[in-house]
Order: sequence, then C-alpha cells, then structure tokens
Amino acid sequence: MQKLTAQIKDAAKKLLEEKKVDLVIGFAEGSLPLRGTPFFARTSEEADKLTWSRGCENNLANYLRKREDKVAVVAKGCDVRSIVALIKENQINRDNLYIIGVPCNGMIDRKKVNAMLGGREVLAMEENGDTVVLKGKDFSETVNITDLLHSSCQDCRYGNPVVYDELMGELLPEKGEDDFADVKEFAAKSAAERRAYLAKEFSKCIRCYACRNACPMCYCEECFVDCSQPEWIGKSAANTEDNILFQVVRVFHSAGRCADCGACERACPMGINLRLLTRKMVNDVKELFNAETGVNMDDKAALATFTANDPEPFLVKE
Repeated sequence: MQKLTAQIKDAAKKLLEEKKVDLVIGFAEGSLPLRGTPFFARTSEEADKLTWSRGCENNLANYLRKREDKVAVVAKGCDVRSIVALIKENQINRDNLYIIGVPCNGMIDRKKVNAMLGGREVLAMEENGDTVVLKGKDFSETVNITDLLHSSCQDCRYGNPVVYDELMGELLPEKGEDDFADVKEFAAKSAAERRAYLAKEFSKCIRCYACRNACPMCYCEECFVDCSQPEWIGKSAANTEDNILFQVVRVFHSAGRCADCGACERACPMGINLRLLTRKMVNDVKELFNAETGVNMDDKAALATFTANDPEPFLVKE
C-alpha cells in the first residue's frame, strides 16, 4: 500500500505541476483508522496528502458529474465502471477526465471489524499478505483479510479498472463468473417468505436517503420521493410499505446502470441489506440482455438497445 500511495502522489503532483489537470480527486487519511476520506488536491503540496489503503471505499465517480474543469481521479475497478456508465449518459466529459487506475482486491468493512473485536477500539492496522493485524490498547488481533471485506468486494469480479489513462501498480488476476448465489437463495423462498424478509429489513429504514446520495447513478434533479404534486410517497419513514416502494423504484431506476459497487449499502446507517435488491436487478439484466454495466466503452446501455428477439414475458399473449 505504501508503494501505491507513493505512485499516486507522484502521478498527481506531475499532473498538477504540468497543468494537465486543475484538480486531483483521491483519498486522504480519515479521522479514524481504516477510513479514507475523499480529498481534493489542487496543488502539488496538497497532493502530498493523498493516500491509498484498505479504507478507500467511497465511489469517487460521485464527484465527477457535470464538471467543467479538467479533473484527474484515483479510481478502483467499481469506480471506473460507474465512470464509464456516466460517460455514456453524457454526465462526464471524457476529454476533461484523467483516470488514475488502481487495481483493488477489496476494502475492509469497519462494521465487521467492530463486530469481531466486540467494540474494542482499533488504533492501527498492519497488512501482512493475506492477513491484517488489528492493534489497539492492550490488544493485537491477526485476522484473515477476506473475513473483513465488504460484501461488494467479496463478490467483485472487476478489481482492475476497465479504462484508465495511467495505471498504478500491477493488474490483478481475473476472477471467475459471479454465481449470484445470494440472489438465487432469496429467489428460492416462497413469495410470503420474501415479502416478510423485505418488510423486516425495510422497517429499519429511516428514509435518510444516504443510499440515494451515495449512488453515483442517482443524479435526478428532483427525486420522485421529494415530489409534493403529485405526492408519490408518504413522508413518514414509519411506513414500511412506502420504504419498500422507495427502494424498489430506486433499484428499477438503476437497471442496466448499477455497477454493484455497494456504495448504497455502505452508506446506510441502519445496516439494511440493500444489495440484495440491486444484485437481483444486476443478475436479471445480465440474464435477459447479456449486459453488465460499465465493462467497456463500446457497448450501449442495456435499456438503450432493442433487438427483435428481446425477451418479452410481460406482454399478454392470447
């Protein structure tokens, strides 16, 4: 990680000093261990604060829409897939964007760390190959990294950025196909069981809209939940039916656009399993249209294409 950090700093400083970009968006050390924070560097001195670690979890594509300045972004695989999708939707001007691609083999979930340590405070982390040493006051715990990764990182097949202008480090080995085991397990339940599970999960929703704000693909100027005329959804978060409606519409809106980065679930303060719905839609789009979001610059978005043999199970047939 230290080597990657040094490479990122050098690349950012060079871009800023040579006036190739006006801004570099990356990560700086957060106020807590295992937490990076999005950082905007406009000078080579500020670029010296950039870092790279297992805590750089935010999807930085969220900061790139409709910018007129020339920007470089430090982007991992899921970030780049979102960037590609946004370029296709004319939300990002590719000519004004310089992608510093960073291969990523997973970010650590701070919530899993806290649960494993029973509330003991982590003051430092040391990575040693496939394990990490979590250190705090009067304790040191060695844990397998895979046990601490975000669920989105455990499922991720695109740790390598699919598009980049400059690559930091070395590309990672390609992973096999995602079997969507979690989606299939949920689909195998009865309709009543699925309904009960969703009601239980979304009864926890406080309608803070952190999931919407964290998603780089949620950029409508006015969300349907904010409309008052007509009022599509009630304003009380105590209504579980409205909570489910909000999440279902949000997921349908991301159909063919979601890169399964997990930003929505990471942002949720209530720990709701939001990726169950998003991954169901990702799986459906792949099965129905053989399409994946942002894996290359050439393919059209799944819902922007039409062929004569498209599946049409929703049509009424006599």
